[in-house]
Amino acid sequence: MNFYLPIQSPFLTGEEDSDYVYREYAPNPMLHQYVACYWSLNYYASKKEKIHRILPDGCVDIIFDLTAPSLSKAAFVTGLMTRFEVINFTSNQELFGIRFFSNYSRSFIKYPAQNLTGYQVFLEDIWGKEALPFTQEVMDAQGMKEKIEVVEVKLMSLLNKKRSLPSLDLLQAGLQYIYEGRGGKPIQSLSRELNYSERSIRRAFKEELGVSPKEFSRIVRFQSLLKELYHHPQEEFLKIALKYGYYDQAHFINEFKQFYGMVPSRVFPHRK
Repeated sequence: MNFYLPIQSPFLTGEEDSDYVYREYAPNPMLHQYVACYWSLNYYASKKEKIHRILPDGCVDIIFDLTAPSLSKAAFVTGLMTRFEVINFTSNQELFGIRFFSNYSRSFIKYPAQNLTGYQVFLEDIWGKEALPFTQEVMDAQGMKEKIEVVEVKLMSLLNKKRSLPSLDLLQAGLQYIYEGRGGKPIQSLSRELNYSERSIRRAFKEELGVSPKEFSRIVRFQSLLKELYHHPQEEFLKIALKYGYYDQAHFINEFKQFYGMVPSRVFPHRK
């Protein structure tokens, strides 16, 4: 069961318009454990540039650039992000993505997420000769329903071939603990809960994800706070911040700026 589902900037700010459309789509129930969502982004160039903001969400994505000049450059993988990223769109964009929970991304990416953290890698460099026919299928699919069908056939095929990796058991248990606590439980209690040393847990996270359990917890906590702010528009900033363990307003604002790139009052201008 997933206790965690991240949220991205377009949902929070209501910035969608006729020139800029971001959508998310739920996966088949058989893939809920592995896939947070499929998503699409379409931007139609106008006289005004469009800023697209990407927030750290603890996930790994395969992204298809449907306007790419060649198949080899049309599909790439992005690893975990620990800070926000801003892209200025000046030309037409048509993107389709698969957003994987990072603890299961290796079932599809074949490599630990830490190899990708902070980078973009072409899918062909990871999958080899498998990548181009799959990319062609996705590019040729008509409409979102057909694209998702193509993707899910491939993902189910990869799951059927996957090998069990006992070395990931500690990571899986650690992430489940973090997700259940919405990033708010102290790492020291994680060590006691799992009956492993903090050093062993840190090593498992670094080797597989490229980040520490504390850093991953901060991302999950930030995302959990964002969802609560989004779903409870009448609640005060500070009340929700305290609920998620931000011990004062400065702490809350500084961490929000690190992950979002803006202060909370600019993202939610009508809140106290």
